[in-house]
Amino acid sequence: MTSTAHDALRGQAAGEEPPPWQQRLRRFGYVPRPVTGLRERLVPPYARPSDRVWTVLGAPPAVAARLWRLAAWGGPLLVALVAGLLRFWHLGSPHAVIFDETYYAKDAWALINQGYEGSWPKDVDASILRNPDAVAVPTDPGYVVHPPVGKWVIGLGEHLFGFTPFGWRFMVAVLGTLSVLMLCRIGRRLFRSTFLGCLAGLLLAVDGLHFVMSRTALLDQVLMFFVLAAFGCLLVDRDRSRRRLADALPVDADGLLRPDAVVAGTLCLGWRPWRIAAGVMLGLAAATKWNGLYIMAAFGVLTVLWDVGARRTAGAYRPYESVLRRDLLPAFVSTVPVAIGTYIVSWSGWIVTDKGYFRNWATTEGRDSSWSWLFPDWWRSLWHYESEVYGFHVNLTSGHTYESNPWSWIVLGRPVSYFYEDPAAGRDGCPAGTAEKCAREVLAIGTPLLWWAACFALLYVLWRWFFRRDWRAGAIACAVAAGWVPWFHYQERTIFLFYAVVFVPFLCLAVAMMIGALLGPPGTDAAAERRRTIGAVGAGVLVLLIIWNFIYFWPLYTGQSIPMEDWRDRMWLDTWV
Repeated sequence: MTSTAHDALRGQAAGEEPPPWQQRLRRFGYVPRPVTGLRERLVPPYARPSDRVWTVLGAPPAVAARLWRLAAWGGPLLVALVAGLLRFWHLGSPHAVIFDETYYAKDAWALINQGYEGSWPKDVDASILRNPDAVAVPTDPGYVVHPPVGKWVIGLGEHLFGFTPFGWRFMVAVLGTLSVLMLCRIGRRLFRSTFLGCLAGLLLAVDGLHFVMSRTALLDQVLMFFVLAAFGCLLVDRDRSRRRLADALPVDADGLLRPDAVVAGTLCLGWRPWRIAAGVMLGLAAATKWNGLYIMAAFGVLTVLWDVGARRTAGAYRPYESVLRRDLLPAFVSTVPVAIGTYIVSWSGWIVTDKGYFRNWATTEGRDSSWSWLFPDWWRSLWHYESEVYGFHVNLTSGHTYESNPWSWIVLGRPVSYFYEDPAAGRDGCPAGTAEKCAREVLAIGTPLLWWAACFALLYVLWRWFFRRDWRAGAIACAVAAGWVPWFHYQERTIFLFYAVVFVPFLCLAVAMMIGALLGPPGTDAAAERRRTIGAVGAGVLVLLIIWNFIYFWPLYTGQSIPMEDWRDRMWLDTWV
């Protein structure tokens, strides 16, 4: 780089002498902090490992460069492989219908076989486990209170592997594994660091709540997958739109990018397919569980604010006005109508079969509606069905043993027991020499040390957002709030800790960001190296403790029989029992 270019990067005009105070301080080793160039602010480069790493590994420069390129996908794939092996290990155990699988596994089987949910007998679970081929799918429609996408996903696994515990858990385990891979790539793009991205994925791989939900046929893990996919699509769209802005800005004689108010304020960012993909993912999220609508609203605001930030960085005088004129309508059209269309298509089985619950309401009870001339019968029947479901959800206040207030979620105040047995000595894996009975439980609880570390990480993220204006921290905080805060409005409703699985990936991103801060930036002097070494030791100890904590609670995540005394040792809080 020429001296003129270097001066420009530091904020000096070409040929201008540095201030006298800087010249004097340079005698004592002072080096002014370089100012990041405009292109690097719009499209930050990815961090490269220190040359010292390759020297220790004994890799020549050519091999080191190739390994660095391969690590972008090789690292995430390796982490996802580990996560997949954990999640598919004895996936069919326990051989039981655990917790709310009694609803979703059967509804999924009915959807796959006849296109709508049936009304199952109350005592049919034992027959399904004993001989699923002998159990007929009921043709009478069943009243269900969640949209169908999550059940279609579960049903695909049943179609492939049968109406068995392995079959109805298979696709959820696939999505759980893929979400680890996605988080590695999302974290890499967010932090511009392959290491921090893979670390975030590793933390998700060893989170107990995500692990248990990956091995249980419930809807919340499916919802989490689509929410994370939507976030990733918007992140890719952010990079692509900012790169388009950077490519349109003028370059000076030294090859440096310069801000331009006209270009930044008027440039049309054109076709944005990743934003449309995000709209599809958000539609699938809402078509799995309705709280996906809150996340769609939050992500919509987030992506518009990203556009404002991009145009401001590029030099727009009135970035909000520019976004209002150029970006707001395309952003709305590419997400909201796409999401609504996706949601409606998800009901196609109910619409086409003409036999689902409330399917013919418009031609019977609702035939005298004043809107019958404007909307088709299926549309009015669906609207009535949705209004009935909404009333059910907001009035669901019946008590439950494992219900919890959202305030307690982040500290794991009240986990949910999905399955519990107390086999006698010598039975169901209980050691023969055990003095008392064993405990065999599947407990939906996050890895405690990870979640408690996340409490501090969230505080750090909020600090970075408020005081450093770090957009990455703001994005993580927005995603956590979108999955968590809406539940505070329904505190009288019967709600559970496992709903928090939707924002678990973003807790892992927050912890990874905090660990990145503990590591600190690389330095050349002895003090910087000493600080980075101390940070690396502290970060390594924290990660190893989290992994150990996951291993310690492994029997409670997988339903293995352990002596009752060992089970009591793992009940760290009275509210976990």
